[in-house]
Amino acid sequence: MSSSAIRNGLRKLFRFLPRERRFALYRAHVDCDPAPSERLQLKIAETQEELEACFRLLHDAYVESGFMQPHPSGLRVTLYHALPSTTTLCAKWDGEVVGTISLIREDSAFGFPLHSVFDLSAVRARPGNIAEVSALAVHRRFRRVGGPILFPLMKFMYEYSTHFFDTRHLVIAVHPTRIEMYEALLFFQRLTANVVENYDFANGAPAVGAWVDLQQAPAKLERAYASQPLRKNLYAYFVGNRLPNICWPTRRYFTTNDPVLTPELLDYFFNVRTQGFASLDDHQRDWLHSIYDRPEYAAVLPAPTFGRTARRYREHSRYSVRCAGELSLVQDGQTTCVGLEINDVSRYGFLALAAQPLVLHAWGDATLRLGHNDVATLKVRAVREHPPAPGAGYAYGFELGEPDVVWKTFIDTLMVR
Repeated sequence: MSSSAIRNGLRKLFRFLPRERRFALYRAHVDCDPAPSERLQLKIAETQEELEACFRLLHDAYVESGFMQPHPSGLRVTLYHALPSTTTLCAKWDGEVVGTISLIREDSAFGFPLHSVFDLSAVRARPGNIAEVSALAVHRRFRRVGGPILFPLMKFMYEYSTHFFDTRHLVIAVHPTRIEMYEALLFFQRLTANVVENYDFANGAPAVGAWVDLQQAPAKLERAYASQPLRKNLYAYFVGNRLPNICWPTRRYFTTNDPVLTPELLDYFFNVRTQGFASLDDHQRDWLHSIYDRPEYAAVLPAPTFGRTARRYREHSRYSVRCAGELSLVQDGQTTCVGLEINDVSRYGFLALAAQPLVLHAWGDATLRLGHNDVATLKVRAVREHPPAPGAGYAYGFELGEPDVVWKTFIDTLMVR
């Protein structure tokens, strides 16, 4: 009997085991090295060479799995990779990209890849931001559960999501044959009991949607792995262990994403190597121009339709941040101080959660901690109330009076990133 026939037979037997027994076998095969080789480096893909290597690795893995047809470019580049709210992580071994994964934070024009076929209402009803885990690929030399690339890449994703990407919930869409690995090892929960039989984003392959709450994950990992030896203990690995192999982004300000796409990179990947921009509808074209509204981007983006539709989405570019502040208001001779959490800024305003209800159009003094050494003092007023996220308090859009030097420097720095 051939080795492939033996493997197929073992897979069939495995499927007949009780669920908990199957999950125990997945966990038994975990091998997470708490001190990986110095040959491994984990970082954000930011150069043309790194991004191209990620997209090539992803293309080859997807073609091999039947999740896409071969593309003439030899790359898998999606429109989600064009967004500043998407971060592509990579694993490099001796300088060669051998693993990649992308985190896609939801954008109001593009959404998530999986939102068209899976119901996310139960996840959206919970506090915290959501990101989709997508575009996972590992070089065939390193493909095995517990290999030297997969778990370090997953740990990088976990820590980046929780500490840098302002994300509480991760959602995924995976082939039905792979979902149990995520359930058994990382405690993902299915979005629905049903399998989507034709998932367009994966060339019509079947898919299962699932999600995990990153705030609840440590307690679940501890219950499952605390008694395991170190190399099989995913709780110690994800929560307690620190990998010197990870190159963390350096940020002056309390921003929550790491956009890397210059006009040259957008042009290269979406006009030259692929024709990704050619497939955009009018809504998406306009939205990209509202995101990348500096003149140097206009030449590489598809022509907008603003003239025909007379519709602009934003007066000024907005940037994702998470920083604290305090608003001081004087009303009826009484001074009230209100805590703020700022999560979205533009040159002349910001969105924030307030610790208590505010009176609209009342001017006050705000102190905003934009970075470790950058504090802006501004005249502001709440001009509109927004529906808050579940359990998040009171959400307002604020207008600035004359911005101070710290704020102007802050916005100017974000604009040239």
